[in-house]
Amino acid sequence: MYCAMQHALEKDPLFLIYDVARLMRTRADRRARRRGMTRAQWVVLAWLELKPGLSQVELADLVEVEPITVARLIDRLEASGVVERRPDARDRRIRRLFLTDSAAPLLDEIRAYRAEVSETIATGLAPEMIAAMTEALMRIKTNLSRDASEPAKKAV
Repeated sequence: MYCAMQHALEKDPLFLIYDVARLMRTRADRRARRRGMTRAQWVVLAWLELKPGLSQVELADLVEVEPITVARLIDRLEASGVVERRPDARDRRIRRLFLTDSAAPLLDEIRAYRAEVSETIATGLAPEMIAAMTEALMRIKTNLSRDASEPAKKAV
């Protein structure tokens, strides 16, 4: 009985998604540590490359952490010279976040890591399977996002 239940869980999509995400986080943590960084710092750098000039609050929303957590990450990245805070032109309370030229080698490393992981993920899979998997994951994300944005139903 236990073996059959374990086998069922190993093929359960929820468990599979969780395990894949855990494995990816573990790999990213190891790779970032080789550069003396954290995965969270890498995530911040990747977002700032994509959307320069974000505020700390906007960045916190994107990475789904509290603004104080982002502030601490930015403090460390600023101290290492890869991120800078600049005053907002319209609101003096807001500081905008920008990458410095010193971030370029780290961004190259992040891109190389992403390419390696993408290649590993695709090993043994036909391009059509990758496309179908991507489409399915996008649909799952949309479904979960929609569910999260709807107000909670009250119990009767």
